[in-house]
Amino acid sequence: MSARWLREHIRDDVADLWHLHEVHYEGETPFQRVLVARTRLGTTLFCDENPQSAEIGQLAFHEAELIPAMLLAERVERVLVIGCSEGTVSQIAVQAGVQHVDHVDIDPDCVRICAEHLPYGFTPEEVRDAESGNSRIRLHYMDGLDFVREARGTEDRYDVVVLDLPEEQEDPQVPVNALYEEQFLRDCKELLNPGGVVSTHVSRPYLSLPTPDSVESFVRPWRRFGEVFGTRVYFRSDEQPWGTIMLGRRDPVPDPVERMVKKLSGLPYAPRTIDEPALVRNTIPPKILRES
Repeated sequence: MSARWLREHIRDDVADLWHLHEVHYEGETPFQRVLVARTRLGTTLFCDENPQSAEIGQLAFHEAELIPAMLLAERVERVLVIGCSEGTVSQIAVQAGVQHVDHVDIDPDCVRICAEHLPYGFTPEEVRDAESGNSRIRLHYMDGLDFVREARGTEDRYDVVVLDLPEEQEDPQVPVNALYEEQFLRDCKELLNPGGVVSTHVSRPYLSLPTPDSVESFVRPWRRFGEVFGTRVYFRSDEQPWGTIMLGRRDPVPDPVERMVKKLSGLPYAPRTIDEPALVRNTIPPKILRES
């Protein structure tokens, strides 16, 4: 039997090849192509040929999305997660003592496929409980843009908002780009309690490509966070190359990293991939961001 390879399109002249050792699931949902396969990184989730997470390294990525945001926030009792079909971010939030998590995903089929075939994240039973409201996690199957717009008209407010989305694309017509724009960040800011924080990851494929468009794809969200939030913090996981995170807190904080370090030891959840030296080292923005 010949080896099967998946081609991940990065840009017109660059692609990655993934060797698929064994395919566990492959199919189409109304929103995307979903593939779960065993790769060198263990069981790996692909959506539209784009890797979303892998068994080896997924915890570091998901901790990077949530833990720094929890440390920067004034308090953490209510969390909104948009994306993350695997469910890992919501699970970590509950383990860290969060009382209520609204988890929004546009694709119910993908959430259930992940629960059935991934050895991490939601189990099928946890998905059913979250769908029926029988847990601290509530699943909402809808577009994140619509959820945020509707929530602005209610009294629901959050201490942390995590945006776990496919990367922003250079093509302005790609629908997911709307969830990276300044207006959406402002809408998310309106949903924050005082001292609340928004977290999003940025541009994994482009960070390793030293080209003018890759630099802009990195600087652009940093500038947006500076325009929208009183405090912005950069975090890049040293254990997960995909884990480059930008954080925005509603109000100005004089020394946000010092605050994060002090709160780490009191967090009910003990991160496996983030400690005090990592917080200090990995929150130093690269020179191009410091200059921008």
